[in-house]
Amino acid sequence: MTQDWQGRRVLVTGADGFIGSHLTEALVAAGADVRAFCLYNSNGSLGWLDGAPRAVRQALDVRLGDIRDARFVEQACEGVEVVFHLAALIAIPYSYQAPESFIDTNVRGTMHVLEAARRAGCARVVQTSTSEVYGTPDVIPIRETHPLQGQSPYSATKIAADKICEAYHCSFGVPVVTLRPFNTYGPRQSARAIIPTVLAQLLAGHTELRVGNLEPRRDLTFVADTVDGFLRAGSVPGLEGDTIHLGTGRTDSVGEIIEAAMRVTGRTATLVPDPARMRPAASEVMVLQSDPTKAAARLGWTARTSLEDGLARTAEWMRANLDRYRPDEYAV
Repeated sequence: MTQDWQGRRVLVTGADGFIGSHLTEALVAAGADVRAFCLYNSNGSLGWLDGAPRAVRQALDVRLGDIRDARFVEQACEGVEVVFHLAALIAIPYSYQAPESFIDTNVRGTMHVLEAARRAGCARVVQTSTSEVYGTPDVIPIRETHPLQGQSPYSATKIAADKICEAYHCSFGVPVVTLRPFNTYGPRQSARAIIPTVLAQLLAGHTELRVGNLEPRRDLTFVADTVDGFLRAGSVPGLEGDTIHLGTGRTDSVGEIIEAAMRVTGRTATLVPDPARMRPAASEVMVLQSDPTKAAARLGWTARTSLEDGLARTAEWMRANLDRYRPDEYAV
């Protein structure tokens, strides 16, 4: 499927984050004119884009701001053709501690993007959803039509954001497409996620591995595949109003993921249950497995990276960047 990004003006909110930084680099490489919306900080840091090649950073129109500031978001959307909306608070454990922050960022922030895109006449908005909106599903694999269930404050705010996107499309004709990635992982992922926290402990030489619940099963998608899905969602015509999964259709338990991480690192460790890493029982989502059929049909997309290869590539990157992580601490 041909994607021509040459000279197209795009905005990436959350460009400083895990998936956002990879997407930003891919868009620059594809020739797009990229405006990178990063969270303001007094150091002028661009998050993960600080480590991008100089040519990438020089090509960016950087906007340091906050998605909660409606006027700033409106200015960022001016003159833009495609908006990739990835700015969000995503850490489920932190959502138990600060739910109001999640409402402000994920719900109001998404409304600001939709309203700004509406006023600017943007041709496409790609909303980033999450498989967590389904909670523990009634049926697997999960199709896009499955009912939504908020089992954490984080997932509840993402449900609300997705529904606001639906409302803006139905009410005002905002050309929004909602992508639902299933557990993206890879280089640059924050330490609060299972794969980087396990790899960091193993690569640091820990002989005891502090872990949470080993039973939940996840559909793990390598970040390069997820980025490919975003590029397609931003360019394929006729997707307005649609919701599409990005997943492999395969699941692995947390215990199986840990075993695979030990194989790719060549390290072994004794597993030690850590109550701090456990979700409340009713909030734990036991399985997330996508039905990726729609992505293949609508986007021409399938995940190409196996879990084993993706873990090896992630471990290689983390080995060279272990100083960015704190293996002795639990990141909420």
